[in-house]
Amino acid sequence: MTKPKFKVLNDGRYKRVKSRWRKPRGTHNKKRMKMAWTGASPGIGYGNPAGKKGLLPDGSKEVHVYNVKDLEGLSKVSVRIGSAVGAKKRKLIVEKARSMKLRVLNPREKKKAFEPKKKASAKKGERK
Repeated sequence: MTKPKFKVLNDGRYKRVKSRWRKPRGTHNKKRMKMAWTGASPGIGYGNPAGKKGLLPDGSKEVHVYNVKDLEGLSKVSVRIGSAVGAKKRKLIVEKARSMKLRVLNPREKKKAFEPKKKASAKKGERK
């Protein structure tokens, strides 16, 4: 069974009411009073089964990795490299993970933080 889309009341009626969920708090709010025509509201009954909790959509578990040593003994998991890991260590982790046939969720190399722009050499007396 798929979960319904939990939307704020009057979502399609007015352009200014965005399509997202906000808890109804008004005294006379029809959605808070659970009138059937207002649509579904989130509740504990819509929770995932215990076996599915914490898994990625492909069914694998996610493991955070900060160095190559953290990859030891892993199998059938998806790897996410920590945000504090630099470019050199990130590259080593990605290579090792690929050799172990592990999926890396964020393999991209970090961009350099700052590179000064080179000034165009203009000859004296010339204008742009």
